[in-house]
Amino acid sequence: MAEELCFFTKEAFVIRPTKKTPITLRMIILIFSMVFGVYICSVSLRQSRFRSHTNLIEVVVSRHCRKPVASNWEDPLIHYPVPRTYNRNECACNPVRFFAIISMQRSGSGWFETFLNSHINVSSNGEIFSVKERRSNMTAIEATLDKVYSLDWMSSAAKNECTAAVGFKWMLNQGPMEHHEEITKYFNRRGVFVIFLFRRNLLRRMVSVIANSHDRYAKLLNGTHKSHVHSADEAVILASYRPLINTTLLIADLNKTKDLIDKALEFFKSTRHIILYYEDLVSNRTKLVDVQDFLGVPHRQLVSRQVKIHTRPLSDHIKNWDAVNNAINGTEYESFLNADYHL
Repeated sequence: MAEELCFFTKEAFVIRPTKKTPITLRMIILIFSMVFGVYICSVSLRQSRFRSHTNLIEVVVSRHCRKPVASNWEDPLIHYPVPRTYNRNECACNPVRFFAIISMQRSGSGWFETFLNSHINVSSNGEIFSVKERRSNMTAIEATLDKVYSLDWMSSAAKNECTAAVGFKWMLNQGPMEHHEEITKYFNRRGVFVIFLFRRNLLRRMVSVIANSHDRYAKLLNGTHKSHVHSADEAVILASYRPLINTTLLIADLNKTKDLIDKALEFFKSTRHIILYYEDLVSNRTKLVDVQDFLGVPHRQLVSRQVKIHTRPLSDHIKNWDAVNNAINGTEYESFLNADYHL
C-alpha cells in the first residue's frame, strides 16, 4: 500500500500555464509538488515498516537468549518482547506467553482476573477494548494488541520486566465477534493463548446483569456504584435488590445469550484455547492450576479479595420467582432453577 503512494500519474505534475503566470512561479510549484510527493512516500514507507522492524528486534533478542525446552509446535508461542518505554534488564531473556480472556459481562471474568494478577509473573490488563476508539476498526485493534503484547501497556496489573504471561479481558460485545476472522489470524500468527470463560447457568448471570445495571443508578453502597465488592457486608447490601424478570422475553433472551457463546466458540475454535466455566472455578480451585499450566507459568497459590454477591438460591434473588419458575420448567433451561454449586 505504501509503495502505491510513490507512483504518480503524468497528469499529477501538469501545471496548465496561463499567459499571466511567470515561468519562475510555475517552476516553484512543480518543485514543491515533487518534494511533497517524496515526503508523503517516505512517511508511508516508515509506517509500513514499523511493525516488521519491531518484530525483527524481538527476533534478534531471542537469538541471544537460550530458549527453554519446547517442541517445534510450541516454539512460535514463546516470545521475547522488547518494550519501547523501558528496559527489561535481567529479564530480557525470560520468555513471555500472550493470552486473551474472552468472556461476557457478569461471568466471573473480573474475579478470575484478580486470581491471575495475584501471580507474580502474570499481567492481565482488564477490559482494554471498553474504549470504543480502540475497537473502531481492525487497524485500531491490532495497534492496541501490539501495544499490550510488546509490554508497553501501562496499568496497575503490569509486572513489567519479569512478566511471563501478558494479556487482557475481551468481552464479546467489544469487537471480537465483528472482526473474528482477522482476530483469529492475528492470534494464530502471534501465538496468543485464548481463555474462554463463561457461565453455565445463564439465569444466574441474568440476575447479576440486571442487579448491576440497577446499581449504576441506585448506588446502594453509600452513593457509590460497585460492580465488585471485597466485604460480606457490601455483598449483602447489593444482594438485597431482587430484580423483576420479564418472563415473556426470558426464553428468547436465554437463547440469544447461548447462541452468542456458541458462535464465539465456533469463531475462535482454530486458536490454541482452553474453555472454563465460572461454576467449575467456584467449586474446584484446581482449575486455576490448569490455567497456569496452559500459560506455562510456575505454579503459585492464587488468591482473590473479591466476595461473591448473590450467594443464596435463585428463589431468594428473583422477585417474581414463581413466574420465572413456571416459564423455565420443562424447557432446556430447567436445570438453571436448581443450585449448581456449593458456596
